[in-house]
Amino acid sequence: MSTERLPISVLRHRFFPGRWDLVAFVLVFGALAFLAHSAVGLTHPLSRLTSESISLSPWALPDYAAQTALRMLVAMVASLVFTFTYATLAAKSRRAAAVLIPLLDILQSVPILGFSFTIVFFLSLTPGRAAGAEMAAVFLVFTSQAWNMAFSFYHSLRSIPAELDEAARAFHLGPWMRFWRLEVPFAMPALIWNMMMSMSGGWFFVVAAEAISVGNTTVTLPGIGSYIARAIAARDLGAIGWAVAAMTLVILIYDQVIFRPLIASADWFRLEQEARLTPTRSWALTMMRRSRLLAFGGNAFSGLVRLGFNRGSAPQHRWRPWRAGPRGRLGDVLWFTGVAALAGFVIWRTGQYILAHVTPLQVLHVVGLGGLTLLRVLVLIALASVIWVPIGVYIGLRPRVAAAIQPVAQFLAAFPANLLFPVAVSAIVTYKLNPNIWLSPLMILGTQWYILFNVIAGASSLSSELKEVGSNFRVRGWLWWRRIALPAIFPFYLTGAITAAGGSWNASIVAEVADWGHHHLVAAGLGAYIAQATAAGSFARTVLGIVVMSVIVVTLNRVLWRPLYARAERKYRIS
Repeated sequence: MSTERLPISVLRHRFFPGRWDLVAFVLVFGALAFLAHSAVGLTHPLSRLTSESISLSPWALPDYAAQTALRMLVAMVASLVFTFTYATLAAKSRRAAAVLIPLLDILQSVPILGFSFTIVFFLSLTPGRAAGAEMAAVFLVFTSQAWNMAFSFYHSLRSIPAELDEAARAFHLGPWMRFWRLEVPFAMPALIWNMMMSMSGGWFFVVAAEAISVGNTTVTLPGIGSYIARAIAARDLGAIGWAVAAMTLVILIYDQVIFRPLIASADWFRLEQEARLTPTRSWALTMMRRSRLLAFGGNAFSGLVRLGFNRGSAPQHRWRPWRAGPRGRLGDVLWFTGVAALAGFVIWRTGQYILAHVTPLQVLHVVGLGGLTLLRVLVLIALASVIWVPIGVYIGLRPRVAAAIQPVAQFLAAFPANLLFPVAVSAIVTYKLNPNIWLSPLMILGTQWYILFNVIAGASSLSSELKEVGSNFRVRGWLWWRRIALPAIFPFYLTGAITAAGGSWNASIVAEVADWGHHHLVAAGLGAYIAQATAAGSFARTVLGIVVMSVIVVTLNRVLWRPLYARAERKYRIS
């Protein structure tokens, strides 16, 4: 009998190691060796980390790619830890949610350059050494990954079905066991999807994260991002081609070793199983299940989870995120009054600082620039919706097409769109096009996939009964779209549109200012204003731009997106 067909329990207790043990051994100890090599680099002096130290030789790319991939992985782990703590606290505490959710809205709207003030803090932790710069780069990548993962996990915790909650109480699950046996598995499919989107966002901003500026000094960490920045400055199309190839290889490795096993394992946690749904296959998941070496880690984690199981405990009271029981009106009044006072103090101090360095006329000018970027974002979201909603519905209603298209779409989403910027800049310069118009599409290149993926997910969840009803009544054309397709995908589409809009705001900092050699193109907008203020070292102007962007994004979320999302949940959700 082939070892592939033997039960896992038999394979794990055989005497001689199998081929999956050998593969796991190579991967694990190869990763440990690279970590040891990277740890040595943490002690290098900062004076060695300059742009001139970045070699454009293709032979340097494997090491650069591995170091960038490691930073992305560390940032992803940090984002998961943040998601499991921050989002859980927000979902389970009404008072905490009143602070954490608006704060998350603000953090999501703050561009990556808005966190540049933390660079000095990280560099001060290891004076003169590269370790501080590495921590700063990981943190900057973290800020492009964590927020949408936290939102996804938070919304999943709020929407746990009542029957699953009843089952958890019937089994007397404590908070720790409930978290790992109910809440994390229920949120896993959506969380995995958002992890892939977060990785895509991290690749988009990796160029900015690996070139850290402190005053007049720039620390350039070895990696694909700094390699791309050096190639763009040198107008070396060959080097950019090699960077694209290296990036493609890294993305494929991430897909095969991390995301493909996660997608395959997510099938275990789906509430509804369809006979026509073909299970996702992953060689890496097979290796993890059949390797005794990796089984040690899995058994240790399972033992840690089981520590929270208490068979003799009394049934818990049913947990409701927004109805957690009486907290006391006086306590609520004092809490929310304190939060409002603290928010008011922060706003007052920020406004005082800005007006001390910037005139009111300049503030109005920045608000006008914010209006221009807002117009670009809304137009681009509308155009992306017109293009991708029909395509997403077509793919989602055909499982075989979705199975073939999904890997390609995941690769395109993870591919950093800023690698295409040199082509766009060259075309704009060659044909003397208007940068205010033709730089705008660069904002949506990396974020349009949020709309496509969420529409595919919505169309895939369309119940077979509803499709049969439409077929029996011969609902066709626009009536089918208006009565069946659009109501079914509307909540999913809004999720994608909200995320795409937030990503477009952040991308405006990179897209509204594009360089190719000596050509420097600027489109009038808030993103360009923040990028130029940061480059000039004007902290007050940077703070002003970030405040205006945050106010616009939070207001747009509260006035437009949140009411639409609440209406979609109330009127169009099919359950």
